[in-house]
This record gives sequence, structure tokens and C-alpha cells, in this order.
Amino acid sequence: MIHFVNKKMPGGLPKKTARALLDIENPDYVPIIRNPRATTPETEAVFYFPGCGSERLFSQVGLATQAMLWHAGVQTVLPPVYLCCGYPQRGSGQYYKADQIITDNRVLFHRVANTLNYLDIKTVVVSCGTCYDQLQGYEFDKIFPGCRIIDIHEYLLEKGITLAGKNAYLYHDPCHTPMKLQEPMKTVKALVGDNVLKSDRCCGESGTLGVTRPDISTQIRFRKEEEIRKGEAALRAQGAVGEKDNVKILTSCPSCLQSLSRYGNDLANGLLEADYIVVEMARQILGEEWMAQYVAAANAGGIERVLV
Repeated sequence: MIHFVNKKMPGGLPKKTARALLDIENPDYVPIIRNPRATTPETEAVFYFPGCGSERLFSQVGLATQAMLWHAGVQTVLPPVYLCCGYPQRGSGQYYKADQIITDNRVLFHRVANTLNYLDIKTVVVSCGTCYDQLQGYEFDKIFPGCRIIDIHEYLLEKGITLAGKNAYLYHDPCHTPMKLQEPMKTVKALVGDNVLKSDRCCGESGTLGVTRPDISTQIRFRKEEEIRKGEAALRAQGAVGEKDNVKILTSCPSCLQSLSRYGNDLANGLLEADYIVVEMARQILGEEWMAQYVAAANAGGIERVLV
């Protein structure tokens, strides 16, 4: 328990999941989210798999992904129910349970593909590297013929959606990085600007390690803390961050976001603010009230529910 007290879990999370806010928890219907003023039935459609971390734990990540896809002008198809990709079970040695989850998911996705074959989905979007690794074994190209799997950040870069690059950040590249098309830091700098420094070392959360073996996780965190302070010193020395200002560290993994949120008081000056790249992009591009505005817009005729 001492390990959890010394590095507290993050608070201030959304009180409801993304699905609850959008009223799409009925498992009998597949939600298709689109801006009715900017799309038609022929508009490009993507299938977004949020996973546990982006839908249940940090639902702001799933909502920011949906909001940016809405901003990109595409149709977003979601699974009809809350789904786990099966990686945590496989990683903990529960292979039978993992295979059961994978099989059930693939059967469901085939039903979705048959029902929505008129959308001609060619892209599966994820916002979690662990889900990415697991979904590669789902043979999605046989579910949505000719489709690919891509991280939301790489997809936004493809669409030319980036930030102005005025702010400075640290970036923590997850062990299970979801960015596969090129070296991750190239993608990050293209998205948020050149004024971003990579923060090396594992964050210590490592999926379920942080809660199953907090003693080992704490030892890993000592080394990560050193790297964060090095990054802080470098940003302040460059004048990119004020002497007493908070430092923001971005990542692209829900588990890493949980861990990095626990380093908040470990800087020499100020606080460490952890966030997701796509959430930071939503905040800067769509405004501080992006979440409430997106939920309101989606609920005002932006969600089609198809019986599956």
C-alpha cells in the first residue's frame, strides 16, 4: 500500500464513460458517428477500436479521438459494446481466456462488417499500442477486405491536422508504441512541433505490473524520475518553459498516461502535467470546451444507430 500512497493514482477523471455520454451503450446497435453537415453516406468511414484504456479508464482519450475524427470529416464506426482486445489476459498467462475474447470479438466484427458493407471501411483506427499489437492478429484484412490498422496520431498526420508548434513538451514513447509508419519522434514533432524532447526509459506502469508488482514498478520509477528531471532542466535551459512554469509530458498509451500522472510532484520546479497527444490537439484545435461541444454536437443528430 505504501507504493500506492507514495505515487498516487490520477484523479479528476470523467465521471461517465464516452459511451454513456453519447448514449450508445445498447449492445444491439452499431453507432456511426459523423457530422451530418460535412459528410454524406459516401464519405470515408473508419472503424475505431477504443479498447479498455481509452474507453473505460481514460474516456477523454476516446472522446478526443472521436472529436478529431469528426473534425477530420470522416465517419467513425464504433463497436456495439465495450470490448477488451484480449492482450491483458494473454500477457498474464490466461491464454484460454484471451483466445475466447479474440474469437468472440472477431465474430462480432464480421457481423458489423456484413451489416455495414456499404461503407467500404478501409481503415481501423486505434489509440493504444497494446491494442494495436493484439489487433494485428485479428486478420482485419479478412473482416474489412483490404483494410489497414493505424494509430490515431499517424492518421491525423496523414490528414494534415497538426498544431502550430508554439508550445514545448516532453514526450514519453511507450514500450508498446502505436506509431509504426516511421520513427515515433518524427511523427510527434510533425504533429506538435520541433520543440519537444523525448523522455527515455519505461514509465513503470507496464500494463498491469504497476498494480500486481508495485515493488518492482517503484524501482523502475526511480530511474524514470531522473529522466523526467533531465528533460525538465533541458526545457528550462532552452527557455522553452519558464523557470517556475509547469512542464507538460505527452504520451500515446493509456497505461503510460496513468503512470506519468503519478509523477506530478517530482519536478524541481512546478508540476508535471501528463496528457495524451490527441487530447492536447483537441484542446488546442477545438478549444478548451472541446469535450462538451463534441458530445453536444454528436447527440444533436450526429449518431446513427444500426441494428446488428
